Order: sequence, then C-alpha cells, then structure tokens
Amino acid sequence: MTAPRHQVAVLALPGVLPLDLGIPTQVFGEQYHVTVCADPAGGPVRCGGFTVNAPAGLEAVSNADTVAIPGFEDPEALVPPAALDAIRSAHERGARLVSICTGAFALAATGLLDGRPATTHWQQAGLLQRRYPRIDVRPNDLYVDDGDILTSAGVTAGVDLCLHIIRQDYGAAAANARARSLVAPPQRSGGQAQYVERLRPPAHGDDLAAVRGWMLDNLAKPQTVDELAGRAHMSRRTFIRRFQQETGTSPMAWLTAARIDWARELLETTVGPVEQIARLSGLGTPAAFRAAFHRYVGTSPANYRACFRVVD
Repeated sequence: MTAPRHQVAVLALPGVLPLDLGIPTQVFGEQYHVTVCADPAGGPVRCGGFTVNAPAGLEAVSNADTVAIPGFEDPEALVPPAALDAIRSAHERGARLVSICTGAFALAATGLLDGRPATTHWQQAGLLQRRYPRIDVRPNDLYVDDGDILTSAGVTAGVDLCLHIIRQDYGAAAANARARSLVAPPQRSGGQAQYVERLRPPAHGDDLAAVRGWMLDNLAKPQTVDELAGRAHMSRRTFIRRFQQETGTSPMAWLTAARIDWARELLETTVGPVEQIARLSGLGTPAAFRAAFHRYVGTSPANYRACFRVVD
C-alpha cells in the first residue's frame, strides 16, 4: 500500500507576493501534495496585479504536514485572526511551519517565533526586530532551520529553503534533481549580506558629516580614532559617543563596513587582483582582506566577484 503523500498547505495571505506564492507551489510540486489555501472570509486574494482564487480554505492548514507562508506586500498589515489561529493550531499538533520573505511577520504575529532564531528579507529585518524584540533576528542568513519552524530571506532564498527541506525529507539526490529541473543551485554559499546594497550604516545627523566624508575619501589610508577625533575637534570619548549617536555604531566598525562596500564595488567593476583591492580598500594584507570580507559578506571575494562582476 502506497503511503499518503506529505501534505503542504501554502497559505495565501492578503497582498501575497506573486513570486513568494509561486516558490513553494512549484518547488514542492513534484514530491509533495501541494494545496494553495486562504481565509474564505476575505474572498479572492489580491496578488500583485491580479487576484488568486484559492481552491481551499483554512481547513487545508488543519490537515497539512507542512504549512508554507509566503511573503506579503505590507509586513505591518494585520494578519487575519482566523489565519493566525490556524497557524497556531497547526504548530500545536506538530505541523512544520515555513515562511518565505515577509511571511516571517505572520509567524511573528502568532507569538511562535518568540525566543527563536529567524530571518526575513534584509530590508525588513530591522522592522521585524523592532516590532518583535523577543525574536533572535538573523539578517545575514539566507534561511534559518529551527526544527519545526523554518524561515527564509527574500524571494529566491525561499527556493534555497524549499530545496533544503526536500534534502531533509528525501535526501540530497532528490534535492539535487529538483534543483536541476529548476535550473537553481542545490545550495548557495554565503548569506544574504552579499545582496545588501550597502553594509555601511546610514547616518542620522550631520555634525560629523565632514569627518565621515573624509573617511570615505581616504579609505586606503590608515585611520585611527584619535586622528578622527582631532579632525572633529573633540575628545576621543566625546567623538566616539557622538559617532555612535549619529550612525548607531563605532567609528572603526563604520569604517570597516565602508571599506567592505568599496571592495565590493571594485570586485564588481574591475578585474584587479585581490592584493590590489585589499590595498585600495584599506583592508590590509590579502589574508586580512579575505577574512574581513568573509566575516561581513559571508562569502569569499572570489565567489562574490563570480556572482556580481559586471561584464560589458
């Protein structure tokens, strides 16, 4: 007798994002029985420029082995209480919960992420942490597997997570075969930090703008806190405190992030060797540069260049 197929319910919340909705539906489509569902009280679900008539209601969540929650447009929007109750009930009976992108906000609203590690799209990670401070938000991770609850970063990181789940459930060969059919890498190196537009924290104040401008114009030169404090005509302690107030971080951490940003741009737009980029960015020896780059970006300079190099 054939065992029943693993049931996956893909919960389409109001404003569901089209790509996020399609990812679990397509990636899981071969090995699992997939059902798209929605709260029937809300009628057809708006999805980008069209609407989705889900073939099932929230009863599909009640019967699923895995509940996938795609991202939705406004992460601050209220999630329908009936959907939150269905998610909580599914978790209570032992279903696996999976979010893609901003779907993590629905999980957070249930309270099930409290005290747990989780991720979401890097642009929304700060908001998730502010709204739900009890969550251990990990903005650099492509996905977080915390056993019965798994979360992923933006859009294509959902593919990474779904392939990871297939690998868990059916083995590496099945995951690799599914990746080939999707023309996707079975596993990606690094985290989502490599996709962040700028690692350097933005400034919220102009008192030290001139000093920060000088720092950016002289990234290749050695810089010390005492020298920077002198340029600001402040004591070392006052300078550090004011810099922290305006940027949210220390002068040296901000400087390193700025150097990494410049190194990323050089890797994307030039063919210079690592030694040259290490020198131009002020990150020291090639070994020190590689170590700092991996620490901040989650991958090596060579891998980053291979992915992001701009070819004319």
